[in-house]
Amino acid sequence: MAATGKPPVILVLGDSLSAEYGLRRGDGWVPLLEKRLAEQKIPATVVNASISGDTTAGGRSRLPGLLSQHQPTHVVLELGANDALRGLSLTSTEDNLLQMAKSAQAAGAQVLIVGIQVPPNYGSDYTRRFEAIFPKVAGTAKTSVVPFLLKGVADGPDAAMLFQTDRIHPTAAAQPRMLDNVWPPLRKMLPK
Repeated sequence: MAATGKPPVILVLGDSLSAEYGLRRGDGWVPLLEKRLAEQKIPATVVNASISGDTTAGGRSRLPGLLSQHQPTHVVLELGANDALRGLSLTSTEDNLLQMAKSAQAAGAQVLIVGIQVPPNYGSDYTRRFEAIFPKVAGTAKTSVVPFLLKGVADGPDAAMLFQTDRIHPTAAAQPRMLDNVWPPLRKMLPK
């Protein structure tokens, strides 16, 4: 139970990686999270507010309404990939993530920042600085972090089989691995 005695409410604010893009409904890592919680008899509600194509700016603008509507005890922030794919300002991406974390904390929620890595379309310096944003924001906001959502998916020997034909979005077979990356730090945040 949450500190209030009510079951946890986990709000996932993400992009296509969390919104089941190209997948049959129920096959994404977020619905798999719901199943895992039920299997482990953890009474929690999961709200998936992920939108394909969303950026950190979009998430930041939507978050206040989502916090008010759902009153989450936990917020999982999985945003930033579209910022990088569009070559947006890293300073803005970092600030948006930090402000979302602070807003969620101010509303009483624990926060989990989910990191992502991107292809070096804008050069290795941009890529390196982008990847450093997630642990930096987590450290500043004193939150937990998943360094790389696609660990074991994008960097494994079977990576080619774990992506849809666009080579950007993971297949249904990749979703359990994605959940396995999110689960350990999220589980530590939930009541025993």
